[in-house]
Amino acid sequence: MVSNNLTQNRLNPPFSRELAQELLNNYGSPLYVYNGDRLGETIKRITKAVSYPRTQFRFASVTNGNIALLKIFRSFGWGLHANTPGDIYLGLQAGFDPSEVVYSGSNLNRTEMLQVLNWGVTTLNFDSLAQLQLCCEVLPRRREKSIRLGLRLNLPEITGDSRIGVRPEEFADAIALTNEVGLKLSGLHFYRGTGTNATAAFTQVIDTVIAIAQQLPDWEYLDFGGGFGYPYHHNKTAFDWEIFGAELTERITSLGQKIDLVIEPGRSAIAGCATLLAQVVSVKWQGEKQLVGVDTSVANLSVPSVHGGYREIVTWKQADKSSIPYSLFTTDICGNTTYSRDYLGKNCQLPVLEIGDIVAILDVGAYGYAMSSHFLHRPKPAEVLLENGTHRLIRRREDYSVLLTNQVLDN
Repeated sequence: MVSNNLTQNRLNPPFSRELAQELLNNYGSPLYVYNGDRLGETIKRITKAVSYPRTQFRFASVTNGNIALLKIFRSFGWGLHANTPGDIYLGLQAGFDPSEVVYSGSNLNRTEMLQVLNWGVTTLNFDSLAQLQLCCEVLPRRREKSIRLGLRLNLPEITGDSRIGVRPEEFADAIALTNEVGLKLSGLHFYRGTGTNATAAFTQVIDTVIAIAQQLPDWEYLDFGGGFGYPYHHNKTAFDWEIFGAELTERITSLGQKIDLVIEPGRSAIAGCATLLAQVVSVKWQGEKQLVGVDTSVANLSVPSVHGGYREIVTWKQADKSSIPYSLFTTDICGNTTYSRDYLGKNCQLPVLEIGDIVAILDVGAYGYAMSSHFLHRPKPAEVLLENGTHRLIRRREDYSVLLTNQVLDN
């Protein structure tokens, strides 16, 4: 369920009503719309914020795996951060060199570990001694000199009660594992936590993380992770890249060592560039509350229990000055299923809407399509990219035949 507050929403739609209608006429509804120009500006701002010269940016593609968007990151000199073999596969299809991919995943089986290594990925961060040992067992001998191995840090006083990562008291055993096969343990990966907007949550632990990394005798790189948040509530705290970049740069520079720094933005880079367009298909009233039915559902937004549920929802009627003054009503935006929790927005403050009106659900670039599903057997929407004043299709709309994919049907 997406819960909106009761204050009047003053946000403007992300583009004109005419363009919204043109997009739906061309590609259908509902529709994911990505603004490539805005994405590029965000990438440039984040890149500029970290001035440390040995910084490598790696986009966390778990948030969005569309190849057209991955190519935008590649065009700005970013690499890829992969949580799974599927992330790597998509990255290679987007043109990333395996050396530009950092793997920081969990619980690969032997076949998957071999696949990751055979694809040529050269930097791998492991979240357990068992995964590190498996890598050492299956790593092709020809690859040993090019590989960089690291550990994901589990430090309860910082990372909380997390299943992921290796604790400092396990470092000695990890170093022994790599030494046995003639490899070095050269990296430390720090992950603060999903969607953290408090800049201080990162800056206050820089010295602690560096001190722990220095426990590795062959320390060469610090992967300061992801987990950087995005302000879905537009009037709330946003992560400050400039403060973070300045403090991290100062601390690492002061070490006097040639340490490579890896930064893995995901949500913070891509969330704000995308909008989910939907059309009103029904309106009814329960007392003073407006219930608006639209042609999409919560299956096309991230799972609320995992990545939060709130998204700003706007309409073009709010931006149409010819209709001002107008009254706002407490409004629930309801999906096109009978699932009792299929609300894309609750208690929004919106004007009276009519069948055919367009609503825009903002900030769906991260974990939107990536976590969409066929829940209640509805095909997934199309994806479109706006760039340099033009628009183009970057993923086709599914039809009902997708529901039969891989099913074995009796004749």
